Amino acid sequence: MEKVIAALWAPEDQNHAEYGTHVLANLPSALAGAGAQNIRLNLCDAAVAAGDALVQRWQAPQQAAIAQFWMPSANARFRGAVDSALAAHSARFAAWLVCESTIIANTDHAPAPNAVSQGKPSASPAASRTWGWSQASFISFRADMTRAEAIAHWHSHHTRVAIETQSNFEYVQNLIVRPLTENAPAYDAFVEECFPLEALTQPEVFFDAAGQPEKFAANTAAMMESCNGFIDFTRIDIIPTSQFDFA
Repeated sequence: MEKVIAALWAPEDQNHAEYGTHVLANLPSALAGAGAQNIRLNLCDAAVAAGDALVQRWQAPQQAAIAQFWMPSANARFRGAVDSALAAHSARFAAWLVCESTIIANTDHAPAPNAVSQGKPSASPAASRTWGWSQASFISFRADMTRAEAIAHWHSHHTRVAIETQSNFEYVQNLIVRPLTENAPAYDAFVEECFPLEALTQPEVFFDAAGQPEKFAANTAAMMESCNGFIDFTRIDIIPTSQFDFA
């Protein structure tokens, strides 16, 4: 099995919330019918609108939704139906083959996957979303580092820092193996972290230091120093999203 990350762009006449409603109601069944499994959607909906200040943007316009799923083979000759489903439900899309590493599994607020029926509408806008919110991060490594050096810092140093300084209850690293579509943005990784809803607007909650100013300052400094150690901040897209799982 191989994991695919797909970024989807909304039509020009739809805002992100409107587009998310359409994607939620239609894309899971289309992907399942095309052979995708363990489907997850990350959507920019009203539930995360308060987190607009957390958005970091490289792409213009920025992607409005993200689909994550598994398939037996992501080779082009076996991916035609999946690509058609993604194209039918977006203005355009880009996809990457990734290697997933689950650093923190969501056991504290484990989602109840929504049902999906192949070839039929699978969800309504009221579909069950994961508790809290998900920070979806497309990142690029620093140009002055080799890929091996950036991965070594990410895995051997930054992973510990991210665990120790944040209130994340899910943390999944996806190292991009290769792009699957032409003109896909040249990211190196996709990271997903889930936080309590309050962390959208309260940095102290985000950095696991509510009511503790000294801890907040220390955690913030440690995270920023570690991120600067391997991330190119001119080539990243960070998006607050709602997470929806489908089975």
